[in-house]
Amino acid sequence: MRLLLLLFCFGLSTLSLQAEDGYRLWLRYDPIQNTALGSAYRAQLGQLSIGPDVDTTQATLAASLLELRNGLRGLLGVELTPARISVGTSGAAGGLRWKRVGEDEVAREGYRLRQRDGQLELAASSNVGFLYGTFHLLRLLQTEADLKGLDLLETPAKELRILNHWDNLDGTVERGYAGFSIFNWHTLPDVLDPRYTDYARACASVGINGSVVTNVNANSLIFREDYLEKAAALADVFRPYGVRLYLTARFSAPVELGGLETADPLDPAVIAWWAEKTREIYEHIPDFGGFVVKANSEGQPGPREYGRSHAEGANVLADALAPYGGIVMWRAFVYNSDPEADRAAQAYEEFVPLDGKFRDNVMVQVKNGPIDFQPREPFSPLFGATPETPLLLELQITKEYLGQGTHLVGLAPLFSEVLQADTRQNGPGTTVASTVSGLAGVSNVGTARNWTGHPFGQADWYAFGRLAWDPALGPERIYDEWAAMTYRPESKVRSTITEMLITSREICVNYMTPLGLHHLMATGHHYGPGPWVSDLSRPEWNPAYYHRADSAGIGFDRTVTGSNAVAQYAPEVRAKFADPETCPPEYLLWFHHLPWDFQMDNGNTLWEELCYRYQAGVDGTEWLAIKWAALEGEIDPERHAEVSQYLTIQQREAEWWKNACLAYFQTFAQRPFPDGVTPPPHDVDHYRSLDYPYAPGIRPQW
Repeated sequence: MRLLLLLFCFGLSTLSLQAEDGYRLWLRYDPIQNTALGSAYRAQLGQLSIGPDVDTTQATLAASLLELRNGLRGLLGVELTPARISVGTSGAAGGLRWKRVGEDEVAREGYRLRQRDGQLELAASSNVGFLYGTFHLLRLLQTEADLKGLDLLETPAKELRILNHWDNLDGTVERGYAGFSIFNWHTLPDVLDPRYTDYARACASVGINGSVVTNVNANSLIFREDYLEKAAALADVFRPYGVRLYLTARFSAPVELGGLETADPLDPAVIAWWAEKTREIYEHIPDFGGFVVKANSEGQPGPREYGRSHAEGANVLADALAPYGGIVMWRAFVYNSDPEADRAAQAYEEFVPLDGKFRDNVMVQVKNGPIDFQPREPFSPLFGATPETPLLLELQITKEYLGQGTHLVGLAPLFSEVLQADTRQNGPGTTVASTVSGLAGVSNVGTARNWTGHPFGQADWYAFGRLAWDPALGPERIYDEWAAMTYRPESKVRSTITEMLITSREICVNYMTPLGLHHLMATGHHYGPGPWVSDLSRPEWNPAYYHRADSAGIGFDRTVTGSNAVAQYAPEVRAKFADPETCPPEYLLWFHHLPWDFQMDNGNTLWEELCYRYQAGVDGTEWLAIKWAALEGEIDPERHAEVSQYLTIQQREAEWWKNACLAYFQTFAQRPFPDGVTPPPHDVDHYRSLDYPYAPGIRPQW
């Protein structure tokens, strides 16, 4: 009954939303305008034969069939009426055929699409494989691909492809810039918003198979009986789309919810409490995925309070989950307030000694870089350094440090840069992608009508899913697909949007944190520049801690003469980063404190190059606006106007970043601005005085 209700709501949600407000994401099944191609598609897809082992009354197969029907109706005007569907047979020649095969032929979750014996065949060994294959077929139609000679076999490279929602039970979203949480805990389990189904559809369409629906700064209340019923209702919505539900676990829950005197992971009463609570969770959610845990980090409780290690803390939860097949994703985002310590080195120092001490169903979840989702960071040295401990790569899709959701910054280049980075931990070719068991992405989804606030924020959700499925995909291909599906498949539109998205990340790096600078944002909300901040209680919260600008130069010395954090990398990588002559310029000031007159390879001094990079960032935002303006008339006026308005914000704030940072750094450099760089119109005191107490993204203080 619940499945029928969900599918009914899905039908209403897709059929009634025809305005160009962005709600449909990349699943816009509008009529194909290429007449000849549309005719060819209709000839190929006018019939469906469903093999005898494919039971479309099962929830996931029912969802697959509904998606196919809606897609063909919208794209081609083809109605898959009962007369056009043959069930339990191989069907006549021509048309589309669904065929179940064994896992020896197509791996679980995978699918095969090919032309065979006059038919287009979709073969899969699992129900979710048919779902993924259906979305792929519809993607081919949306992007106007040629189906002749089609023969492809798709299998996800990573088993875990998970969205992490930093959503609180009160409806707020930490570091979220697209409104409030889409999960309304107050009205669950009774009110099943159609958006829940459309969310699951969107995730499934790009191969995302897990959702952590609560914040890593966790609330014990989620484990209360009534909230487990609410979570179970969400799990029921997600299940037909192959999306498993996960929850964050607050380490102190045995005290706060269970009334125990301690949360010591070695205490028998604590062990028993977690075992009983986990059993209760699985009674409500039989396919529950497991826990994500943030412990002993930024004030969150953890095992260190009891003199226990992260492994001992994770293992008590892992043991509780093991009988049911659940996993623990234990975050490696930990650091202390030792003024002599380098925050970039601390996760490695904490977790490498624990390699081999975690249970088999524990995965350590590692942010892409050693600090915190900066516009650019070198890859974390933890990748490849724990051969006996599986790792998850954590990426941030929401733009906490990239314009607060109002800047156009395509993240696929950042994601690929990390995934393809060669750690050299086991010789050449040991990429980050090859060392992780899955990907977790901090979601940018909210109650904004278009889901992500900035219309182009959808591209990052899409790109994360595609790269989690296949880390080798090129960003250009991903953005070309997204542009064709979300806007229009004509070459001018898709090529322009792809170029904008590919280029935008480097533009952002230039006007925010060029040459390896990092953590220059204002405090609390992280909105705008604040390189002068140096008075916070924890040294590693201060931007001045990271850039270390003085009269002698700028940058954080992480070589042997400084913190020596570079020693955590494999020898070949370490040697490259440790020498300023071989260190890539994009990481130069990450690893080195260099004189203002240090000579760059292009002949500029470091000061000149820093100025030119900031100016290039500002100029880049003007280029983005020009490229987008050229698409007026090619894009529907509603979305074209909306993106144009966001680009205006980005241009203004890029100038703010450039002017504030250069005005501040010049107080140390004491050098003139080079030709071609527009000097800041105000002195640094003006930029210091700017105050934005209600900027989005402020972490709630409970």
